[in-house]
Amino acid sequence: MSLQPHPVPSAPEWAPTAVFPRLGERAGHVELRGATSRDIDGVHGLIERHTLAGHLLPRTREDVASRIRQFVVAMSEDAVVGCAELAPLGSNVAEVRSLVVSDELQGAGVGRALVSALILAARRGEYERLCAFAHTPAFFVRLGFSIVPHLHVPEKVFTDCVQCPLFRMCAQHAVVLPLDGAAAAPAGLVELGW
Repeated sequence: MSLQPHPVPSAPEWAPTAVFPRLGERAGHVELRGATSRDIDGVHGLIERHTLAGHLLPRTREDVASRIRQFVVAMSEDAVVGCAELAPLGSNVAEVRSLVVSDELQGAGVGRALVSALILAARRGEYERLCAFAHTPAFFVRLGFSIVPHLHVPEKVFTDCVQCPLFRMCAQHAVVLPLDGAAAAPAGLVELGW
C-alpha cells in the first residue's frame, strides 16, 4: 500500500438544503447543508474544541479549508453546531471523518442526520463501503454499521493509521457499512427526505 495522502476529489453531491424539524426539542431549528468556505472557521473551531476534550484527532485549519466541500454542516442560528466529512479512502471506500456535534445538542439527533447525509452522498458517489473509526462504536452500530478488525479497512490503516503515534495502541473501533444497496437503509433516511 502507498502512503500517499488521500486525493481530494470533487465535492460530494449534497442534497439540497434541508431542514429537520424532527431532530428533537433541544435541537430547535437545525438545517443541514454542504459546507462552504464561509464555514471553515466554524467547522475547525468545533473540531478543535472536541480534539482538546480527547474525542477527535487534530486537524489543522488548512486541512479543513482544503477539504471543506467534503463536509456537511448542521447550522442553527448561523452557527455551525455539527459537522462531518465524507473522506474518500480509495475508489470504493469512503470514511466518516470529524463527526462532531456541539455539546448542547448531543443526543438530539443531529449526529444521526449528519451520518445519514454522508451515507446518501456516498451511495450517490458509488462507493461500495463507508467506514468510520470511533471510540464509541455503538452509535454507528445503531445506524447499521458493523464492527470489524482495523485491517478490514487497509485503505485507512496503511495511509493514516501507520503515521499515527497511537498506531497499534489505538482505542478506536473500525466500523463498516456496505453500500451495495442490499443492506437496509439506516432508520431515519426516509425521515430526512433525501
